[in-house]
Amino acid sequence: MQQNYLDGLNDSQRKAVEHINGPLMIVAGAGSGKTKVLTTRIAHLIRSGVDSFRILALTFTNKAAAEMKERIGHILGNSEARNLFIGTFHSVFAKILRVEADKLGYPRNFTIYDTDDAKSVIKTILTELNLDDKSYKPAFVLNRISAAKNALIGPAEYAEDRLIRQEDERSNRPLIHEIYKRYAIRCYRNGAMDFDDLLFKMYELLVRFPEVLSKYQNKFQYILIDEYQDTNTSQYQIIKMLGAVHENICVVGDDAQSIYSFRGATVQNILQFKDDYQDVNVVKLEQNYRSTQSILNVANRVISNNKNQIEKSLWTDNGTGEKIRIVRTMTDNDEGRYIADTISEMKLRYHYANKDFAILYRTNAQSRAFEESLRKKNIPYKIYGGLSFYQRKEVKDMLAYLRLIVNPRDEENIKRVINYPVRGIGKTSLDRMLIIAGEHNIPLWEVMHNPVGAGLKGAAAAAVENFVIMIKSFQTSLEKDNAYDIAFNAGKHTGLVRELYNDKSVEGLARYENIQELLNSIKEFTETPDEEGELTDKSLGSYLQQITLLTEVGKEDDENQDVVRLMTIHAAKGLEYPCVFSVGLEENLFPSTMSLYDREGLEEERRLFYVAVTRAKERLWITYANSRYRFGNLVSNEPSRFLDEIPSEYSETAYTGTAGNQQRPSFGPRFAQKEQSFEKVPSLKQLADKLQKNTSTAAHTPSADFAADDPAEIQKGMKVEHQKFGFGQVLTIEGSSNNPIATIDFGAGHGQKKIMLFYAKLRIVR
Repeated sequence: MQQNYLDGLNDSQRKAVEHINGPLMIVAGAGSGKTKVLTTRIAHLIRSGVDSFRILALTFTNKAAAEMKERIGHILGNSEARNLFIGTFHSVFAKILRVEADKLGYPRNFTIYDTDDAKSVIKTILTELNLDDKSYKPAFVLNRISAAKNALIGPAEYAEDRLIRQEDERSNRPLIHEIYKRYAIRCYRNGAMDFDDLLFKMYELLVRFPEVLSKYQNKFQYILIDEYQDTNTSQYQIIKMLGAVHENICVVGDDAQSIYSFRGATVQNILQFKDDYQDVNVVKLEQNYRSTQSILNVANRVISNNKNQIEKSLWTDNGTGEKIRIVRTMTDNDEGRYIADTISEMKLRYHYANKDFAILYRTNAQSRAFEESLRKKNIPYKIYGGLSFYQRKEVKDMLAYLRLIVNPRDEENIKRVINYPVRGIGKTSLDRMLIIAGEHNIPLWEVMHNPVGAGLKGAAAAAVENFVIMIKSFQTSLEKDNAYDIAFNAGKHTGLVRELYNDKSVEGLARYENIQELLNSIKEFTETPDEEGELTDKSLGSYLQQITLLTEVGKEDDENQDVVRLMTIHAAKGLEYPCVFSVGLEENLFPSTMSLYDREGLEEERRLFYVAVTRAKERLWITYANSRYRFGNLVSNEPSRFLDEIPSEYSETAYTGTAGNQQRPSFGPRFAQKEQSFEKVPSLKQLADKLQKNTSTAAHTPSADFAADDPAEIQKGMKVEHQKFGFGQVLTIEGSSNNPIATIDFGAGHGQKKIMLFYAKLRIVR
């Protein structure tokens, strides 16, 4: 147990750690030690007399949660750390929903559907409705449903909203509301929730059952949220409800690293935190422990061009370091060759390992040129975020059996394994039982208990009966056996392991080894001491919950593997490397075409560049190509406007593939005109001051002639009326045409709000 846990904190960090009661916002710049502050603060709360059972800490990744638990255990001892509720939003809410599931009509061992499972359900519904999956692409439909859930719009509200329906009709997908309704019914019937449901159902639970809300409000007297800038509407509302009684809410984040608006995250949650709570204590962590000052100078100067931000300036004691290098290449292939050559040179000259390098790009499609060049140089590399172990077919087949044992209502898993390995239950027999289940709105599992009644005969009926008996025999072990014992028996008696073992091909051997690795992971789970606090069991249900959550959030990278990392900048957030290449800094690529003429979009692109820059610890290269192939055509490129925001005193330029002038080019004149139109937009403060004079803080009563207008007609600068928030002015409209999001300033009463136009009801004030 560490006694001097406050030693080594700088003044700002210590101030954040020692704050006990009341709302606290920790603005944590990149590399400023936010995890250390968050974990030390939790330890200090407990040392100050706060009951560890009364603390809730929410993160966005399993890696962050594990690191927090480890650090707190080092300070306080593992026994105390286990009492804490620390985990991702999804894992913590899944844990609560397991306890309270019966109130919502779900079994406690409900299945958690990953993205592939959800798409499979949607495909089934499309077939039932005779809809073309090319028009109603399952991924698009799922994204539409996901956006609705994140905006806390259920299937009934979705179907009743005229504006949402109009948008679907304009996109030639008028039946999405029906798909959403059937999807919700099917998931409920299967005893399953998808990942968005873990937030949506948690919100529903708290709203519908005040006694449950009160229970967890009193349980969680202190709430801490990591990466608060990445929260969406549903997460924001749940946190708001849980913290309403004690208001001991500590949020940690950096508005300059808010880059996930496409997932529904809104930077306004952190920008407006001071408006949500009175007497908020704000602490800024500006000392950076990761990068050199040269790198931070570039990051500070670039992000200073954003209008909507919490001002801060990163600094470090790490020394000045080398200037960053801005490199122009003739083509994207030249860009790849330059980076491969530079990595080889840096390894020879400075003895870097492969794992010290990362290549960061805006889109996955850019990886090809770098992969080819690295292969030619025999430099090992890894695409970060590749196919997860848990997404491989044989692994998903085995997991489907295990999930079926825990929750036999799950139709998707029944369909996956009922005839694998082959046991004489063909598609015709399965379809007959599915029709009966649909007509009577009962689980497929119930129909399978009487296959003859469903019209099956002879061998097919017997095969179904034997399948049911087999699954029930496994279920008898759920209470007495641990996860590994059940999994081992299931693999053996279903014939799945034997099926793979008998395949002596190279691919078959690899599949068999993957199943053995899965069983090894289950064995490790049953033999590893718990760190989850209240979840102390080694049951199959507990294992499956852990694995499903890990699968969807993403398999953690093996950081010890000596390979060059290639990844999108979005995937790089939270990571750091001694040497970083930020590539493809060209107009229409970075920043992307969709964001060039919208302030909110452009500022998020700039934040994305800021994230790329601040991943570098020692050396940073920024590269761009004069031409590259895009969509099959060779196109000429202008350098990104972000390059002109980097002062020459912090950088040096280089050119490859051409002799040319070696002087630093001027990027500015071409982009000054593009930026000029933004200067006509009044500042947020001016808009707020103007609206404050005319906006009452009292509850708004809608106008007598209130009628919502078509959201497609709403434009930036318009004055609008909202039934709850009153009159406001549209500051920005961002997002895609299918899901536009408006930032509206409603004045002193309600401040700025992020509103999804197709889910809100707004009247244009004419």
